[in-house]
Parts: sequence; C-alpha cells; structure tokens
Amino acid sequence: MARVPRTLAVANQKGGVAKTTTVASLGAALAELGQRVLLVDLDPQACLTFSLGIDPEDLDKSIHHVLLGSVKSRDVLVETGEGPDLLPATIELATADVRLAAESGPEHLVRTALRPLRSAYDWILIDCPPTLGLLTVNGLSAASDVLIPLQCETLAHRGVGQLLDTIHDVQQLTNPGLRILGVLPTLYDGRTTHARAVLETIAETYELTVLAPPIPKSIRFAEAPAIGRTVLSTASRTAGADAYRKLAAGLL
Repeated sequence: MARVPRTLAVANQKGGVAKTTTVASLGAALAELGQRVLLVDLDPQACLTFSLGIDPEDLDKSIHHVLLGSVKSRDVLVETGEGPDLLPATIELATADVRLAAESGPEHLVRTALRPLRSAYDWILIDCPPTLGLLTVNGLSAASDVLIPLQCETLAHRGVGQLLDTIHDVQQLTNPGLRILGVLPTLYDGRTTHARAVLETIAETYELTVLAPPIPKSIRFAEAPAIGRTVLSTASRTAGADAYRKLAAGLL
C-alpha cells in the first residue's frame, strides 16, 4: 500500500505572521524526530527558499516550471542543510496566477505536481503566499490539513474570516477532506495581557483549536534566515526552538 503523507498547508493572507518561519522550523523539528519531510515554497517572494540558504536567482528551474508542466517535480528538488527537501520558488511564480488560470483544472496543479513524490515523505509542508489567489487555493486543494499562523495582536485576526471562507470554498469544491488543524499563535509575548486577550478572542470568535505552545516573539527568528538556517540549529536551546519541537512532537 502506498504511503500517504500528512500534507499541511500553512496559510494566512496577512504577511508578517511567521508563516515561512513556521514551515521551515516545523519542518526541521519533524526531521529531527526522524520524519521524512518535503517543504514546498508557493510564495513568489521565495522567502522559504532564501531562508534555507538557497538563492532563488541561482535556480534555473523551480516549482513554477513544474506547475507549467515543463519539468518534473523530482528534477527541481533541493536538499537543505537541516534534513527536509525543498521544492523551491523563484520570482517567476508571480505570473503563475494568470498563466495557471488558463489550464484545465488549475486548482489541482500542485496536487498533481506532488503526486510522484508522495510515497517518499511522511510530511509535506506547503508555504502558501500571503494572498487568497490561485496559488493558495492550490496549496489548500493539495493538503490534508491547514494550519493558520496568527500574530497575537488585535488587527492580526481581521482577515481570518476571509481565509476561513476560502477554506470552506475549497472544502466544497476541490478538497472535501481538508481539515483545519487549528490556529498557531505566533510572535507571542505572554507578559502582556493584550496578547493573552487576543488569544482568547480568537478561540471564541472562530471556534478554532488553538495549537500549543504559542511561538514566542524573538529576534532569533529574524537572525536565522540570514545565514540560511532555522532557529533549531542557530539558537537550538532557545524558547523559540523548543516551542517548534513541542509543536512537532504534538503533531506526531
């Protein structure tokens, strides 16, 4: 029987919520636990690709070319320094929404691209772009679960309703098995009553599971991508690294 990996889309159309940090750090934490992990960069800004030490400008081929059908997914796989493999992105992905819309069944192109790779991995983590366009719909359509990173500030959860509407549409139209794993509180400062209050509001307003532990606010997360690593290797003993390890263990 073919292996069926857990495919986790990490999505939020608001930028600056530690979405890419979550994909990279959670992927590294799962790899530490012996899991075979594939990371998929669906963001035209290629932040995930860059943060794992790969310069998008040095790449001839990326997931953009896979989605357009000109190259096989195996041919663009890149090994990262911390265990997971990566399907990298380049700026060319910025034109993908327009070009992919002309394809038949455009919302299933990522699922189709991942199909030949699925048996090789236990987990596939998809970094969706900070929009609700066709690339995000593709990520959600390819996933078994969706995780929503959310900054613990009042304005941060204003767009959650729109995201939930998009997820609902995907469940109705392209991926009825898609589950919402929950909200992951990020950039969390437990010392402030404001952050704690926002956390409670999210749970009450949207009736979503709030995943634990919350990911603490830390300059370490900004420092790590500058040298192409995650906080698990650059600041292994910090609260941030520990939080992602606990999240990974909880998912297993």
